[in-house]
Amino acid sequence: MSLRDRLADALRRAAEVERDLLDPKTVRDARLMASLGREHQRLGQVVARAGSLKKMESEFAQARELVACEDPELAAEARREVEQLTAAIAAEEEALKPLLIPPDPLHDRNAIVEIRAGTGGDEAALFAADLHRMYTRYIERHGGWTIETISVSDATLGGLKEVIFKVSGPGAFGELRFESGVHRVQRVPATEAAGRIHTSAATVAVLPEADEIDLTIEDKDLRIDVFRSSGPGGQSVNTTDSAVRITHLPSGLVVSQQDQKSQLQNKLKAMEVLRSRLLDLKLAEQEAERSRMRKSQVSTGDRSAKIRTYNYPQSRVTDHRIGFTTHDLAGVMNGELQPLMEALRLADLQERLAGEGG
Repeated sequence: MSLRDRLADALRRAAEVERDLLDPKTVRDARLMASLGREHQRLGQVVARAGSLKKMESEFAQARELVACEDPELAAEARREVEQLTAAIAAEEEALKPLLIPPDPLHDRNAIVEIRAGTGGDEAALFAADLHRMYTRYIERHGGWTIETISVSDATLGGLKEVIFKVSGPGAFGELRFESGVHRVQRVPATEAAGRIHTSAATVAVLPEADEIDLTIEDKDLRIDVFRSSGPGGQSVNTTDSAVRITHLPSGLVVSQQDQKSQLQNKLKAMEVLRSRLLDLKLAEQEAERSRMRKSQVSTGDRSAKIRTYNYPQSRVTDHRIGFTTHDLAGVMNGELQPLMEALRLADLQERLAGEGG
């Protein structure tokens, strides 16, 4: 799809969002209101850029007409204006490209961060604690985020076997997701008497916090059968069809209820049980997806699967995915991650632009 096609789609969507935000139904739905508000803010940048581009193109068309005029000075001025506007239009189109990439639907989710000591024994556990401190300080510097510890498993010498914490705030998962993988450290451990450099590792997994599950059970997805309640030995308890069996066709779940006195009561009870079972099924699916993401992110904790190396003797931090290197290791370990995060964000943007053909 061309840039102009994507721009036209974005402008149509911006108009739809404007209408939806004015709909009384939207105002009554806090989650929908927040989601549309974020989309409106993002698309507002597109609308502003599109307006600027349209104005430039109008000026460009006028200048081109003047290039052919008989007045030499006016024609020369028009040619200069055409050159300037050609460059300005190209720059505006470049600025539009990243704004037209479909946003990651998980970007604004809260993040669940899991740090685990990998290979390296006590030194790996100490490094896991260092990473936890690094992220804590970065989050504190961020300003718009908060951090909440979920669980901690301590190791000896002040290290950590494992720590899991939640980062809440706009864009938490979208930014921190780049930290997933194996982090390798090269340094002389505090326990090393001979002064030899050891290599250890810790794994970091960053997962999106599960969204609230909104269960909607459509009537068309249900088959409801009624039958007579049966007591011990199969004898009929009721002469009316008060028992209810509900089958949820998409999942195949079946719930039968006959303990209540009326068909309506049995139906309500069966629906309550069905809703609980469907919720449990959804939660299990979410956990399976989180487990898959975790495994794909951290591999085995083997040092060879590294995404980043922290080399203490050289005061160097290298991110192997994008070839980024800084010699401010002390600053990085103190939470000054912004230059690295920005480099990772730009690399991701370039990759996504390439995927969009832009």
